[in-house]
Amino acid sequence: MPLGLIYARRLAVLATSAALTVTGFLATAPAAQAAMPTPVSAATARTYLAALTVKAEGSTTGYSRDLFPHWITQSGTCNTRETVLKRDGVNVVTDSNCAAISGSWYSEYDGATWTVASDLDIDHMVPLAEAWRSGANSWTTAQRQAFANDLTRPQLIAVTDNVNQAKGDQDPATWLPSRTAYRCTYVRAWVQVKYYWNLSVDSAEKSALQSVLNGC
Repeated sequence: MPLGLIYARRLAVLATSAALTVTGFLATAPAAQAAMPTPVSAATARTYLAALTVKAEGSTTGYSRDLFPHWITQSGTCNTRETVLKRDGVNVVTDSNCAAISGSWYSEYDGATWTVASDLDIDHMVPLAEAWRSGANSWTTAQRQAFANDLTRPQLIAVTDNVNQAKGDQDPATWLPSRTAYRCTYVRAWVQVKYYWNLSVDSAEKSALQSVLNGC
């Protein structure tokens, strides 16, 4: 076989091998940014919203955060807060107790980036007090615990602590993320959580949700 042809074939084999190596790397490379479960589409959210019971919000009589046991153990020494911090951050390093000792977190609500875990709160998309006023007052403690630690629905997200505190227990009629690019995702998540957990909405809340969803 001519030397030139042998050389050409060797180059082809090397190129194929390199391509396979790159493909394998890309297939196993971790995502740059983890996040809470992706909410349902805007179309599905509109369908869910139409199915929700609309009624005046109940009172907070009898409410206590202690009635929603939260930050339960999820795996090993990791509780729900620590699990969400690991999920939502980049290059998160934890100690033997599962506490995050380094990493980077982007707060979707306000666009801030943090490198110290104590600067973040884990927000309940639908706040516990809001859930209480929307039907959770009649739940069992086990149901409230499941709601407060729900990692399957888009109910928990790591955000700037003082932004979460400013939100408090407000619904979308009176509070939405300042970062407008995230509002569509926010209301889709809100509706999905309320639909799954069979919680009601009040008329002002529904109107606010519809308004944002119409622009999604």
